Amino acid sequence: MGYPQVGCNLPVLFLGGTGSLKKNLYTQRQRILLDLLRKTREEAGLRQDDVAERLGRPQSFVSKYESGERRLDILELYDVCGALGVTLNDFVKKLLKILANENY
Repeated sequence: MGYPQVGCNLPVLFLGGTGSLKKNLYTQRQRILLDLLRKTREEAGLRQDDVAERLGRPQSFVSKYESGERRLDILELYDVCGALGVTLNDFVKKLLKILANENY
């Protein structure tokens, strides 16, 4: 007797896009996200080690997500936003506004 198959097939969604994404588009959007994270930290007057301390993580954690070496899941992004002094909602609104103004 095997386990029942669970799950569902959903289209890939990435900030309004559907279907498979071309790597260059994804890379551009990822770079915008990373730049906004860094800019938000700098505007808050925080160093990477300040954010890391607030998160209870090593400074390398912050360095790795800012450089794109490591990706954040949504819960980690929520925590990072809190450490930066912004709400996840406000951060995402700002990100979407930037993405809407970009030409791909």
